Amino acid sequence: MAHPDDAEISCGGTLIRLRQAGWEVHIATVTSGDCGSQEFGPEETAKIRREEGVRAAHMIGATFHTLGEPDGRLVYDRQSLQKTIDLFRRIAPSLVITMPLSDYHADHEITGQLGRAASFVYAAPNASTEPLLEGSSVPYLYYTDGHGGTDRLGGSVEPSTYVDISEQIDGKIEMLACHASQSEWLRSHNGISEYLSATREHSVARGEDVHVAAAEAFVQHRGHGHPNNDLLSELFPLVERSDASKSVLQAS
Repeated sequence: MAHPDDAEISCGGTLIRLRQAGWEVHIATVTSGDCGSQEFGPEETAKIRREEGVRAAHMIGATFHTLGEPDGRLVYDRQSLQKTIDLFRRIAPSLVITMPLSDYHADHEITGQLGRAASFVYAAPNASTEPLLEGSSVPYLYYTDGHGGTDRLGGSVEPSTYVDISEQIDGKIEMLACHASQSEWLRSHNGISEYLSATREHSVARGEDVHVAAAEAFVQHRGHGHPNNDLLSELFPLVERSDASKSVLQAS
């Protein structure tokens, strides 16, 4: 992800389901979110946001990482890519969820490019000086939903995959609530007054697409070299629920 809280907003429910299914989960951000404050300087803001990221990850037994690149000034270059590859070498991911290649925030798009590039090359022996772990290979790769379900120009994202998070929506919001520093920032800078309820409402809206109470949407990368079967759909097949959205809205 690009910033602390991006994972919780875009795929927190899916991460909870993966942990419940026995997966080892790592949440990694390219930046520490050092621009996400109207009150504190960059070092203090980054410290606060790293701590929030760690707390949210620990809620589900996940591990938090950050590469420490500058928030809002992220670029796709050899340094940021090598940091991403090196992290992948230390983890050897078999499933990668990264950010959309077209989204309102350039940091998100560049993060998606980094996730895509590192996924394809990290298992090549000469790509990093980090040891090559057994089992390293080109992973399943998914892009998260665009903000509000749209791309950078406001066009609708067409998901390839939905994950039912009806039973995980409250846990997703609890994880997001760990990022308390962002409430005022998003209100003042992005014009989002209630980002917890906004996140819940979008999950409910995505659930309506597939007739469940709440869902998260993804686009699978099926390019040459990557696995083509839809692993998330195989792990979490959709089962339509009656009166779905009403039950979640009542709980909000």
